[in-house]
Amino acid sequence: QVQLVESGGGLVQAGDSLRLSCAASGGTFKPYDMGWFRRAPGMEREFVAAITWSRSTYYAESVKGRFTISRDNAKNTMYLQMNSLKPEDAAVYYCAADPSGSVFRDRYRYWGQGTQVTVSS
Repeated sequence: QVQLVESGGGLVQAGDSLRLSCAASGGTFKPYDMGWFRRAPGMEREFVAAITWSRSTYYAESVKGRFTISRDNAKNTMYLQMNSLKPEDAAVYYCAADPSGSVFRDRYRYWGQGTQVTVSS
């Protein structure tokens, strides 16, 4: 059983940067493709970015060019560097591991509890 714990959220101003981390424990981290999703108030959870074990990366159009996903398998940790943050990026961000099928769908086996990102204008 894999446990995922996000950190790095907070309150920032528009244009600022944040780096989210997702630490995995309790299982075999290496083989999993992983992703970041977010849910804003009153909205459905949406795909943000994903990274495969071989480090292929995928991004939602809304964050392409501003966010960067990466992973350090030696540290069992995945990251999301978020630059040029906008108020519409405000949400609870979740990391996930081991997708069932497409990395773009929220059909992952393991989920973290989420970390809040708030962006003031």
